[in-house]
Amino acid sequence: MLIGLGLGPGNPELLTLRAVRLIKEADAVFVPGRIAYDLVRPYREPVMLDFPMTDDESRITASLRENAALIAPEAQQGCAVFGILGDPNFFSTFSRLCEVMEERYPEIECRTEPGISAITAFAAAANLSLSRGFIVSDEGIPDTRILLKVRRPKERAAELRKEGYRTFVLIERMYFPDMKVYRDGDMPERSDYLSVMYARR
Repeated sequence: MLIGLGLGPGNPELLTLRAVRLIKEADAVFVPGRIAYDLVRPYREPVMLDFPMTDDESRITASLRENAALIAPEAQQGCAVFGILGDPNFFSTFSRLCEVMEERYPEIECRTEPGISAITAFAAAANLSLSRGFIVSDEGIPDTRILLKVRRPKERAAELRKEGYRTFVLIERMYFPDMKVYRDGDMPERSDYLSVMYARR
């Protein structure tokens, strides 16, 4: 198994308790650079991998394949952790690494554990309240919406389908013992206040 682990925005006090536990328990820990290395080092010695900061897709692809080959033996035999700044599901190297792992080592399960993302860290550092809708983008055209506190998910999904959205995921009571996940046509009529809906065109 390979776990993409969020290490937060870079301050060691913003590591989650779960992150510290997984770092300690994993059979091997890999990191993509010096900042991540310094965050993990107080708990164990990680393996630092090289991921070039470049727009050259051929170099990026070659690097991903080389690093996947280094990670695979550990992930095949036990639990390998890949610690990454921020959150592994927000514009991260880990998503691309998983694509390579799935292509070359399909027997290895990849999953993620959240960290404090740059979005929430920014709001705290800037002392801003993000209490209204906003767009997060890497300068591309946004094709995804994330909606909080969705009380009538079936009705909301029907409205979004008229706008061209086709893929839906709803999570109720995320990370609570009674967490529920609904996908696409399985949306319930009503959902808990602690609900998040993902919609993608």
